Amino acid sequence: MYEHDVIVVGAGGAGLRAAIAADEEGADVALVTKLHPVRSHTGAAEGGINAALQEGDSWDLHAYDTMKGSDYLGDAPAIDTFAQDAPEEVIQLEHWGMPFSREDDGRVSQRPFGGLSYPRTTYAGAETGHHLLHTMYEQAVKRGIEVYDEWYVTRLAVTDHDDPEDRVCHGCVAYDIKSGEIHGFRANNGVILATGGLGQAFDHTTNAVANTGDGCAMAYRAGVPMEDMEMIQFHPTTLPSTGVLISEGVRGEGGILYNDNEERLMFEYGYANNDGELASRDVVARAELTEVNNGRGIEDEYVHLDMRHLGEERIIDRLENILHLAEDFEGVDGLDEPMPVKPGQHYAMGGVECDENGETCIEGLYAAGETACVSLHGANRLGGNALPELLVFGARAGHHAAGKDMKTAEIQTGPSAKSEPGDVEPPVEPGAVDAGSDDVAADGAAVEPQSVLENAVDHERRRVEELLESDGINHAEVRADVQQTMTGNVNVFREEDGLKEALRDIREARTEYENVAVEDPSRTYNTDLIHTIETRNILDVAEAITLGALAREEFRGAHWRAEHQERKDDEWIKHTMLAWNEGTPELYYKPVILEGDEQTYEPKERSY
Repeated sequence: MYEHDVIVVGAGGAGLRAAIAADEEGADVALVTKLHPVRSHTGAAEGGINAALQEGDSWDLHAYDTMKGSDYLGDAPAIDTFAQDAPEEVIQLEHWGMPFSREDDGRVSQRPFGGLSYPRTTYAGAETGHHLLHTMYEQAVKRGIEVYDEWYVTRLAVTDHDDPEDRVCHGCVAYDIKSGEIHGFRANNGVILATGGLGQAFDHTTNAVANTGDGCAMAYRAGVPMEDMEMIQFHPTTLPSTGVLISEGVRGEGGILYNDNEERLMFEYGYANNDGELASRDVVARAELTEVNNGRGIEDEYVHLDMRHLGEERIIDRLENILHLAEDFEGVDGLDEPMPVKPGQHYAMGGVECDENGETCIEGLYAAGETACVSLHGANRLGGNALPELLVFGARAGHHAAGKDMKTAEIQTGPSAKSEPGDVEPPVEPGAVDAGSDDVAADGAAVEPQSVLENAVDHERRRVEELLESDGINHAEVRADVQQTMTGNVNVFREEDGLKEALRDIREARTEYENVAVEDPSRTYNTDLIHTIETRNILDVAEAITLGALAREEFRGAHWRAEHQERKDDEWIKHTMLAWNEGTPELYYKPVILEGDEQTYEPKERSY
């Protein structure tokens, strides 16, 4: 057993920033991560980091753009906190040595991004996430923060009180990928979940293969509600063959989208008469797919993104990495020809419910980054807001978990925040096949930290032994079925029949998962075992996404419903919540907070 004050699960941008913040408070902190930190998916982020740095810009303008982009589903305390803290975090990065792109006078460069009223996106070429990750990892090494590299956390150690808001998290259980051993990690102050996104619930995604919704699913099964899971962002510019991301920076620099008729589609068909290619991501993604569906797509699949007119010097200076991606994956030279692009799953706006200090309803359990839902992004995230979210809320979670005295959070969490029960009629019973168990202590009223942790370790050892020693099907069959139905039925355009079909498919996949086994008996680098455990998490998050999508009968942000083609503010300015009650998902709602520090945000028509 290992023991530290603060355990951070995941070592991407949010995890590293949280660990550094906890260390700043004097805590003994450790990172437990299934990937080496610099292999984390944060490194794939290309575009930039939004912050109001220049004269003429301000945090309240950034906050307004973020709330508008969220389609008024974001919470004002989270948005205002984020916009106020972002400049300081970017300046701190610069002081740590982040190699930002700069103007001739030495100032950090900022460029336009979709949905922004001011060019406030700082960047480092088209490799911003890569440089951010390395800059913060240097800080972790400098501070001597312990890193348990290639340890896969599979379960939280949580007490078994009936009410989740009475539960306490005392640590977590992790599988040492190098040796096959399973050990407990005791956290004296808190556990921070920073495991990244859930893109592997879909088969066309910009996300890495490691992004399987681990933190989200573990917290859900331990009793923390998941929030707004239906809100999935589909990035408008991914490469058709792979899902590899083509940065919004291309459009920020002036890249143009053309359909098969060589028409500038964003203007020609009125999708965004003012901002064109720099409308928010949900608007551009729907525009592209509408072109394809109306017969104006290229090869009935994609559109063209053209940056040739920017000139070689500017492209090499600011977008060189994009040239390599287009050449390597599509055989296209972006200097001489347009690049094929289409929407692909990119980001989860929803996630583990937490407040603006990163705290969940379970004492000692925090979440940050894409794992979390504060809610900052609401129904749609603006490009350039993900990386500063990692910094701002990673830092706040780390400080709070380490004991820093911080302002009391305004956002309420847990079932007690419920404003009304949910109403959804799925075609099949959702949840665990054998309902009746949460990922909590299972020996009565276990509350003593050591016994809670030992209980969790024993449970995971038994589970792994069973997977290794039994006969059954390979998890890959189950995972592929889920990914295909999610991409086919829970994509940019959603219809009731398709959502119900996806829930049937997920239910069948859950039943099949009861029969999975791992053929490889080895204990060292058994990737089949790791992927088998991950597939359980994919099932949980995929079902949650689809249940939320079926329940929300309106068109808001990234959530488009064929049967409900309007935003229904009187009925749906509320968060969709799902709680895992002994294996049975409970749907309920809680209010969106629109009252901010400087203003009350009034919902308006969102046009670009």
